[in-house]
Amino acid sequence: MDTLIEIQKSVANCLLSKEAVKLRPKEPFTWVSGWKSPIYCDNRLLLSYALIRQEIKRLHLIKMKEKFLDAEVVAGVSTSGIPWATMIADQLQLSLIYVRPEPKTHGRQNVIEGKLVPGQKVVVIEDLISTGKSSLQVVDNIIKEGGDVMGLLANFDYGFQISEKQFKDAGVEYFSLSNYETLINLAVEKNYVSSSDLLTLQEWRKNPTEWGK
Repeated sequence: MDTLIEIQKSVANCLLSKEAVKLRPKEPFTWVSGWKSPIYCDNRLLLSYALIRQEIKRLHLIKMKEKFLDAEVVAGVSTSGIPWATMIADQLQLSLIYVRPEPKTHGRQNVIEGKLVPGQKVVVIEDLISTGKSSLQVVDNIIKEGGDVMGLLANFDYGFQISEKQFKDAGVEYFSLSNYETLINLAVEKNYVSSSDLLTLQEWRKNPTEWGK
């Protein structure tokens, strides 16, 4: 049976080997938020690789059976959580919905697509947790429609203090298949970055809003 550390390293290796994560400590990226960052994660790239899709799905199913055995609905966060949620729902033969952080601006202005019956137990599937804001907006939208949110599963988590606090304050349990600390240590081990870059990568995570200014 896979241990937590084995799961975290497996997903981190998938991200690194398929260049779904790029690490540039000396040439930082600029996020939409304006933050300077030595890392850019686009794990949607993993969808293009059949064996990796199967591995990510398998690891999600381990967590589903371990933490959310009574789930009735799998909810994908629009848009990047939808493919993973679909695979999980198909495998477990559960109801599937997807949820936007904000309602559509046209048509019926839905925030939830698919059938959600009030009182149903829902697990939210996300690809990436950064600050947690958009994920928790989705959780809030499900609760407003009567869903009972059991928790959230994500592929990858930056592990920011702000996201940990926001999830704790909201009373929402969440789990990630892998995380930033595991990824950067593996990146050094496999020579994706030098050991001298490790300190820079660790410092960024401590204060990402001010780093690089």
